[in-house]
Amino acid sequence: MEQIPLPAPIHYELILQLLEKQTMSAINNNQELRQQVSQLIITLRKAAAQQKRLEESCQASSVEVDHRWSLNHLGRRS
Repeated sequence: MEQIPLPAPIHYELILQLLEKQTMSAINNNQELRQQVSQLIITLRKAAAQQKRLEESCQASSVEVDHRWSLNHLGRRS
């Protein structure tokens, strides 16, 4: 079976750090915006966890995962 292309885990981490460290501090005391950003952070954490479970399922099924760093990534060819 062909490798499954998935985003590299660092992509989630980069976005989460941006939201947690920069976006949250930039919106200061606006509770409505803080709530929306908090929900976005929760959603991204869930997506990262879901991808990890998918990768574990792939590993258990002997399906290789190809972490992509960009849309232009060609991946490894066997």
